[in-house]
Amino acid sequence: MSSLAYRYKNALYLNITNVCPCACTFCLRDEFKTIGDAKSLWLDREPIATEVIAAIQEYAPLADYNEVVFCGFGEPFSAYDTMIEVADWLRGQGVDHIRVNTNGLGDLIVGRPTAPELEGLIDELSISLNAPDAQTYLELCAPEFGLQSYDALLRFIKDAQNYVPTITLSIVDFLSENDISKCQEIANKLGIPLRIRHFS
Repeated sequence: MSSLAYRYKNALYLNITNVCPCACTFCLRDEFKTIGDAKSLWLDREPIATEVIAAIQEYAPLADYNEVVFCGFGEPFSAYDTMIEVADWLRGQGVDHIRVNTNGLGDLIVGRPTAPELEGLIDELSISLNAPDAQTYLELCAPEFGLQSYDALLRFIKDAQNYVPTITLSIVDFLSENDISKCQEIANKLGIPLRIRHFS
């Protein structure tokens, strides 16, 4: 049975899609099928918003969780309308911290600037920077949008700073020390914290 919602640590996570425009060499879904109390994060089909909401309600009361996080075995922006509808419902339920873990390619996925539409709905973005330049990003993440992806990612990060209160960038620690240093320089220039994830 696949899980649309699952508890991990003190947060409630939402697995709303398995679709992703990237095929990252370090993607964890290639290594295992579950995390937290999820039965399986591989979905039988893409859910609609009402199904995600029904799964959330099984974890009530929502006040038990520090935050609700859109993060599963796909890119949340690949199910953009579902994400927005569910986030709006969560806000109506009094949830005061909603985070999205994203590869930052939402504008390319949706076909328009998305950051303005996140205002008031999304409190935090964790954005995977993953590389210090466009060519390295292409090699590591194999985005279906090609070489333009990295510049689109940087534009989204800058745009999102105007609409989302908290933003964190992340990379994986198998990058070279030089590439990690370059990523840190990018984060510093943007004025955004950089988190280095351990590759396991």
